[in-house]
Amino acid sequence: MKGRRVLSGMRPTGRVHLGNYLGAVRNWVRLQDEYDCFYAIVDYHGITTPFSPAELNENIEEMVVDLLACGIDPERAVVFVQSDVPEHTELAWILGAMTPLGWLERVPTFKEKAAQHPDHINLGLLGYPVLQTADIIIYKAEAVPVGEDQLPHLELAREIVRRFNHQFGPVFPEPQAIVTRETARIMSLTEPEKKMSKSLGPDSYVALADEPDEVRRKLRRAVTDVGPRPDGEMSPGVRNLFGLLEIFGSPDEYRTLRQQYDAGTLRYVELKDTLAEALIRHLEPIRLRRAELAGDRRRLRAILDAGAERARSVARATLDEVRRAIGVGLAFRERP
Repeated sequence: MKGRRVLSGMRPTGRVHLGNYLGAVRNWVRLQDEYDCFYAIVDYHGITTPFSPAELNENIEEMVVDLLACGIDPERAVVFVQSDVPEHTELAWILGAMTPLGWLERVPTFKEKAAQHPDHINLGLLGYPVLQTADIIIYKAEAVPVGEDQLPHLELAREIVRRFNHQFGPVFPEPQAIVTRETARIMSLTEPEKKMSKSLGPDSYVALADEPDEVRRKLRRAVTDVGPRPDGEMSPGVRNLFGLLEIFGSPDEYRTLRQQYDAGTLRYVELKDTLAEALIRHLEPIRLRRAELAGDRRRLRAILDAGAERARSVARATLDEVRRAIGVGLAFRERP
């Protein structure tokens, strides 16, 4: 019998890359055997920053294929697209009516996104954490897998839950964190002092869908040294490549190249090429599975429809309870 219910989501703002894979997806695959898992592609979160409708739809489809190819099993987890379950946004509106503005204005992510997109500061961006809270508690999820850098976001969700329960009764559990500690912090290939992100451009990350030659090209162009460091320590770019090699390469590959680095004889092109081949080996089963899945659009749509129906059956029951608790939808009906 499975344990607690888990909810996690991912924004479809680009291709799933190594940072997503190591930071979230690989863990999702493990969790689906232990927990009652709900995994959402949170497309409404994706429209809070500038987007193209055509690209958004393509990204949603590609993300579905990536998740399934990595081992997310729709028989063991509920896989769905957020916009297919309208209860998320209705609950978000209800929660927004009781969330203090000051709580939202102090969220670091809002300040960061506002700085990145000064001409695109909108209500959706400010209310992002409220919708995020609704995503979690519409399923009464008891746990959320997060990285340590995301703990403040979950704590805000817990604050909103406590405020609702105090005003209207104990409707929701307070979601707890399942902290995922990555073996390495995966940084951008082009700006290695920044976390790997789709927003830094396609050459900054290796996508799970990248063909072998594309992986080789991106690794060859990866930033290594940008000049001597006064403290003599390994540069961020080189450290990032060694971190990836430790995860994806063999122990012998890592040990040999690290010894060469320590001896001052390492040619960075050898590090890059060895890492590229290690990534290609690791990603090959995922790439082949992607090719198999991508050709069956009817099956993929059926998976999403079934996931949305399973999600809605839970979400509708929760929303009915919420509506009763706040006193809406009861006019001239029998009271429970």
